[in-house]
Amino acid sequence: MGRKVWLNGELLDREDAKISVFDHGVLYGDGVFEGIRSYGGKVFRLEAHVRRLYDSALGIRLTIPVSQQEMAKAVAGTLDANGLKDAYIRVVVTRGAGTLGLDPNRCPQPTIFIITDKISLYPDELYERGLDIITAATMRNHPNAVNPRLKSLNYLNNILAKIEAIDAGTLEAVMLNHLGYVAECTGDNLFIVRDGTVFTPPTAAGILEGITRNEIIDIAREQDIEVREENLTRQDLYVADECFLTGTAAEVVPVVRIDKRPIGTGKPGPITKQLAEAFRRRTRE
Repeated sequence: MGRKVWLNGELLDREDAKISVFDHGVLYGDGVFEGIRSYGGKVFRLEAHVRRLYDSALGIRLTIPVSQQEMAKAVAGTLDANGLKDAYIRVVVTRGAGTLGLDPNRCPQPTIFIITDKISLYPDELYERGLDIITAATMRNHPNAVNPRLKSLNYLNNILAKIEAIDAGTLEAVMLNHLGYVAECTGDNLFIVRDGTVFTPPTAAGILEGITRNEIIDIAREQDIEVREENLTRQDLYVADECFLTGTAAEVVPVVRIDKRPIGTGKPGPITKQLAEAFRRRTRE
């Protein structure tokens, strides 16, 4: 069965789902998006993802012409139309087609599309033995330039750091903020464990407040594991007992080396495994 794409209220074959070359999402990266997961045909934390999408749109003064409830129905309907159970869902809202030039008022109608596809995770062996990552020279965007809490279509900042990771032979890179503190990775939030306490950068460090990140914080506290949202330096990463990343696609993946330095024992740690297993149980319930 060919994949269907939801585009401005219609379900189209993916080959027929096209947008204008004058769309400001293409011309200027003017738009917002969300990445969402489904498990067993049920969309995970759909309400939270849709709310964050609308918050991002509000942040760039983009009015989405359907309600949050209608958007949630469209996501579920697109998933159902494609017959997918465990899937990745991408919801995109652009400023819409307009004229050349930055003026958003020249775009009379936003473009909305929803893509569903099979999920692409890190290879299974990396969940068993852990990731090697680096710290990138590319700095996280200054929060007063582009607020990292806006999940916008302009991901060049992340892409440049991702290129550094690929050049170093790794799959991820830690990005530091303008003050030199740890922010997040190119596509995932970051956690460390030290003396039984879990630490993660606060939103003020210039991170996207991840849905999976928040889920892991909730799970840890339910299991009486202390979680602190504090500024972290590279040195904090190097001396951590454990490190792991979280994200919609990645879920919970352990990190065992940063900048060629082993983290803890150089193997995924017990708290990482405990939280990953708890998250897996929660999403499969």
